[in-house]
Amino acid sequence: MKKILGITLLAALAFTACRKKTGNVSVLHNYSTPTIMLPDGMYYSMPVNGMLPIVQATAFDSFYHEDAAVVFDQSKLDITTPGVYPVTATAKNSYGMGASKTIYIAVTDVDATVNLEGRYLRVVTDDTLYVTRLANGLYYTSDAAANGISDTTHVIPAMFVQTSATTLVMPVQDSKFGPVYATNGTVDYVAPDDVTISYVLQNNAFAPIIREFRKI
Repeated sequence: MKKILGITLLAALAFTACRKKTGNVSVLHNYSTPTIMLPDGMYYSMPVNGMLPIVQATAFDSFYHEDAAVVFDQSKLDITTPGVYPVTATAKNSYGMGASKTIYIAVTDVDATVNLEGRYLRVVTDDTLYVTRLANGLYYTSDAAANGISDTTHVIPAMFVQTSATTLVMPVQDSKFGPVYATNGTVDYVAPDDVTISYVLQNNAFAPIIREFRKI
């Protein structure tokens, strides 16, 4: 009788151990994220209180060979106030691994025929920079500081938006010297080749003085 009980007990223990081994199993997956593609670029423009721009975006994970849906976060976009706003595009694969890209939307009623793009000179330092048009009213300057021809260290590329015929806004953005933005931004547009822009650059590495640039 004791032998029978002993065998029964051993069988029960073996059965219990077997059940533990066949519990939840973790499966490892190679890390891969979808690539988000924006065929029309990262920069857009729209009128104040106007229609949102059509942003085409697709995403594909080349490792898992699958498409992924692109979701836009417009929580920071204010279509009632002129300025430039970030919109985040996010896509995840079927395993929840995600990637994101930021697009920028300028909200402005500036005339679409006005184009500030071109080469500019800061007279005080005799330094030159180039302003590139990204979308209507939205621009990128190769050096917001233009501290001097010999100063190749304190170069700050930055983005700004022309919000009206005479107003320029440079929002807070990252730089290698910390957050940078501008106040008192103005635009004096007389003709395509006769333009003056000015602002007070705000950054710990620079004095908060008016910086004036003339198109050349």
